[in-house]
Amino acid sequence: MLKKVLIANRGEIACRIIRTARRLGVATVAVYSDADEKALHVRAADEAIHIGPSPAPDSYLRIDKIIAAAKVAGADSIHPGYGFLSENPDLPEACVAAGIAFIGPTADAMRALGGKAAAKQIAIKAGVPVVPGYQDASQDLKTLKTAASKIGYPVMIKAVAGGGGRGMRLVENAADFADALDSAQREAKSAFGNEIVLIEKVVVAPRHIEVQVFGDTHGNVVHLFERDCSLQRRNQKVIEEAPAPGMSPELRAKICGAAVELAKSVGYQGAGTVEFLVEGGTLAADAPWYFIEMNTRLQVEHPVTEEITGLDLVEWQLRVAAGEKLPLAQSAITMSGHAIEVRLCAEDSANGFMPSVGKIVWFDVPAHEGLRLETGVQTGAEVSPFYDSMIAKLIAVGRDRSSAIQQMLSALDQAFIAGPQTNIAFLSALLGHAGVQSGTMDTGLIGRELARLTLDTTTKAAIVKGAHELIERRGIDTARMRGDRIDPWIGRDGFQLGAQRQTNFRFDVSGMPETVGVSWSERGCLVSYPADNIEIGPYPSPDSYPAKVLVADNSAFVVIDGRQTVVSWPTYDINEISDGASVDVIRAPINGRLAKIMVAEGDVIAKGDKVAVVEAMKMEHVLHAARDGTIAKIAVKEGAQVTQGMLIASLA
Repeated sequence: MLKKVLIANRGEIACRIIRTARRLGVATVAVYSDADEKALHVRAADEAIHIGPSPAPDSYLRIDKIIAAAKVAGADSIHPGYGFLSENPDLPEACVAAGIAFIGPTADAMRALGGKAAAKQIAIKAGVPVVPGYQDASQDLKTLKTAASKIGYPVMIKAVAGGGGRGMRLVENAADFADALDSAQREAKSAFGNEIVLIEKVVVAPRHIEVQVFGDTHGNVVHLFERDCSLQRRNQKVIEEAPAPGMSPELRAKICGAAVELAKSVGYQGAGTVEFLVEGGTLAADAPWYFIEMNTRLQVEHPVTEEITGLDLVEWQLRVAAGEKLPLAQSAITMSGHAIEVRLCAEDSANGFMPSVGKIVWFDVPAHEGLRLETGVQTGAEVSPFYDSMIAKLIAVGRDRSSAIQQMLSALDQAFIAGPQTNIAFLSALLGHAGVQSGTMDTGLIGRELARLTLDTTTKAAIVKGAHELIERRGIDTARMRGDRIDPWIGRDGFQLGAQRQTNFRFDVSGMPETVGVSWSERGCLVSYPADNIEIGPYPSPDSYPAKVLVADNSAFVVIDGRQTVVSWPTYDINEISDGASVDVIRAPINGRLAKIMVAEGDVIAKGDKVAVVEAMKMEHVLHAARDGTIAKIAVKEGAQVTQGMLIASLA
């Protein structure tokens, strides 16, 4: 067995690897950037080494720094986790040169199967059906656009390296191709250091099915059954489960068999995932299916496979890297029950899934029998703009799919995360969707149902609840707020000779000014929204919702039905607050990096024109002009770090 492993990653996957390594008696070394100095994975490891500034290209993507850290720590192995360098063949090559074991496939196998284009060629030679497309070396715009026209729109542009939906763009027509290609290549370069892409035909009503495979250095390769990853948004997986609902035994045998043969053809060792699309929305025996890519690493969703097989895939990785044979033969690997995983992300689902950053004021997600929590954060942690928005994974296990779904819905209802916005409400709505409940979904379900899945009907009630909590906690009454002198007539018991006392209070609600009405009675303060006329109604009563409230840092964090509203005492003059929709300026919507500026001072532009691109949490956010005009000022240089609300450009 290995003695000491350096984990070239961060967050929940680093914590996950540390847990298994410790059980096996293997010492662990964490690496961290400036942003992760106080991160959970740093404290969990036996030792930790600083590797550079916060941006990933300066730290987690620096192979030289990773190797140097391993040498300093005396680590005999490196585990790449997923993302970052996990599918970069230069890392295993550097490990071999340094005499360090790489926990994963060889560089040759990674190059053969890790690149989507090369993997498709191998699959074709092996007789495995592939999605029609273009995967040749020429990458100029003319060649790629011609190829797309021959394939027939709509097409998908896909980065050949990496995964997680990065560097992927759906293109509906030829007019949009050039912009989509530029965006995909830029994102792929930033995320994986490789801007090469391929083009594929869009498959109709696809189910996304993947097969977990494992190989060792003795020529053995097995599969650990399939996972269904069809619930995706912007080509990124949201919910994964195993086994795939509705999978016919015949199709399972064909797909799993093809995955094993593909891995064997390159002498694959370690954990890998072979991904397929099944056309038509069902998993019947005769459904058309296509190989699309192989991920030469451990997947984010590997826990659902562990839960239905009872196996520890990280342990298998460590044993294979140490030269041992696979712990089990194919005939000994069985599955039982059903497991579902959701990705808890710091993002605002009701606001276009905008990534959300900042301090996690409270983190309480249930974990007990039938529920498994994988996370790299806790109360007090900071969600930074430099990395992925996923902060945790929650896995529910049941005897069947229905019980697993109910277990998950109950857990999401109990979860309370205060601080950054999260996608808990969206996940609950998605799991409650009729198509998901029945298992009749495809990769387009979320896109079709997005408006319904992100509908917010709780904000007004949350404002009422939050304002009430703050007023009660601070012990403030209306007279004191007006600066009146203290006398018996202003008690908070509601006593009044004339009409009922009432006034309006200003609050900062998630960065925007709101006003609520407050009246007083023997029951204390009564808060209503809106405040322009306290007598009209009906008002959403916070008592009618099962609200979770945390009062901290002069703010009330109110969560109703999984949606958070932050109500704070304002520290500004309400007249100074912009409504965020000024047509004269373009501001950064989030903390991040100004990846590209598309205009120059003096340019004449039209409403809707692209002005700049801000990159945050590995995603691109395109900023558009709100009106016709002339660019009067560019306030930030391309490549600079920006904070939310920072001026990018102004219009004359």
